Amino acid sequence: MSKIGATRQRVLQYAADQYGTLAEYLWADVPNYAVLRRTDTRKWYGVIMDVPRCRLGLQGDGIVDILDIKCDPFAREVLLEQVGFVPCYHLNKLHWIGVLLDGSADMALVSQLIDDSYTIVGPKSRKK
Repeated sequence: MSKIGATRQRVLQYAADQYGTLAEYLWADVPNYAVLRRTDTRKWYGVIMDVPRCRLGLQGDGIVDILDIKCDPFAREVLLEQVGFVPCYHLNKLHWIGVLLDGSADMALVSQLIDDSYTIVGPKSRKK
C-alpha cells in the first residue's frame, strides 16, 4: 500500500475509535480504496479512494485522497459551496458527497459528517 496521508489516517482512526470499524480493502486492482461498513447492517457509510485530481475537476496534477460519505441531499448542496467538498466521485451523486482529505475540509465537520453517514445507513425504525 502507498503512503497514507495524515487526514486519511485520522479518518480511519476516527471510524475505528468511534464505531469499531476496520477499513476493508476489497479490490486488488485499487489497493488504496477502503470501505467503511457498519457491522449491523453491513452497509457502507464511507469509501476512501485516491483519485487523480483531474477526475474531480481540480487544478493541478497528482492524486488526492477523498472520502465519499452518505449525506442528506439538502446538506450536500450547502457543503458543495464550501472548500474541501466535491460531488461524489463513484457513488450516487444525490445522496453521497466527496470530502477532500488534503486538509482543506475542517476535521471536526468531517467527523460530524461521518457520524451522520453512519446514522443514515443504520437500521430503519419500524412504524407501529
